[in-house]
Amino acid sequence: MTEQTERSLAEQPSDTERLPPAAPGDGGGTGEGGAGGAARGAAGGAARPAGPATGQTTADGPVPRHATADAPVLPHATPPPLAPPRPLGEPRTWPRDFTDRLTAPLPGVRALARIAREGKLRPPPETLPEIQQLPFAPGPMPAAGPTTLALTWAGHASWIIRVGGLTVLTDPVWSRKILGTPARVTPVGVRWEDLPPVDAVVISHNHYDHLDAPTLKRLPRDTPLLLPAGLAPWARRRGFTQVTDLDWWEAVELPAPGGPVRFDFVPAHHWSKRTLTDTCRSLWGGWLLTAPDGRRIHFAGDTGYGHWFEEIGRRYPGIDLALLPIGAYDPRWMLRPVHTDPEEAVKACQDLGARALAPMHWSTFLLSGEPPLEPLHRVRAAWAATGRPREDLWDLPVGASRVLAAR
Repeated sequence: MTEQTERSLAEQPSDTERLPPAAPGDGGGTGEGGAGGAARGAAGGAARPAGPATGQTTADGPVPRHATADAPVLPHATPPPLAPPRPLGEPRTWPRDFTDRLTAPLPGVRALARIAREGKLRPPPETLPEIQQLPFAPGPMPAAGPTTLALTWAGHASWIIRVGGLTVLTDPVWSRKILGTPARVTPVGVRWEDLPPVDAVVISHNHYDHLDAPTLKRLPRDTPLLLPAGLAPWARRRGFTQVTDLDWWEAVELPAPGGPVRFDFVPAHHWSKRTLTDTCRSLWGGWLLTAPDGRRIHFAGDTGYGHWFEEIGRRYPGIDLALLPIGAYDPRWMLRPVHTDPEEAVKACQDLGARALAPMHWSTFLLSGEPPLEPLHRVRAAWAATGRPREDLWDLPVGASRVLAAR
């Protein structure tokens, strides 16, 4: 958790304040709110069945305009058809904020005081020598043709994904230091000058360790940026001309040598804030990338554990690989709603129906109180406990690559 995040949390409602629930829906591409998340406990729970028509009032409060009576989210119901791709660069009108998408209340002043009192903002000093053992093994990226699907971990939530002949960056952070956080403890896994031309960038949300303006400034201004709803103005103010922001369950396609690559924006259990006055003014989420041959990768961005994973798996069956966060989770009483721990990441992979798991969001910045190597040890133990094949846990060192086999 960065100092910027700590300042942000101080402005939020107290620990006991709760948000009214919002019924989930399919979005429908209205640009006026899309699919809302049900406000639930961070651990998830059963999805809500179809409710009354929008505009009516229930025991939970008014049904939002974006909720639809014909869009049930029962785990075993037939999933709705995928939304048709939206136009690239489409101007959109969004709600003033997305507070109704929160799945847990944000911590308040008392939580901030408690974490300062407990002194758990950083790993215990006696564990810091573990930094020298963090896995770092940079190597050349594999050759990637139109039919190749390959990944390289640059560190934190930054991946270089080669799909359909495109090179896609996720939440690229090539900076040595981000606002309010100690410098990275492992170098970037791939030097910027060694990157192939970047064909697209996907961003999960606007926190500084995921939306890094100095890194984006290195890109040509005509690089396609795929963003959460409400972030397009931020990118356009910085000169980017190919900017598309999406609601949950919306998608775009990018032309590629191997055929169109589809990008679906999907929910996550998180929040957004970048300045003192923009809490939840833009959306947050993950991305589902579908290769021309149907192989699928889920990039979760930053998220806690909850009901959305099962719903994503229901709507997008046959996910081949899930890129899931396993770090920045201690103390759990505060970070559970927004950051999965290693065991929750393994459970989320199972909920998604994903064949393989690639851990991320650790080994780069020390954002919370767990020892530096603990996420790796715990995710390996949790994976082994499932009995799933060891080769399907892609616990890559920073800088390493792997190719996803064809189905």
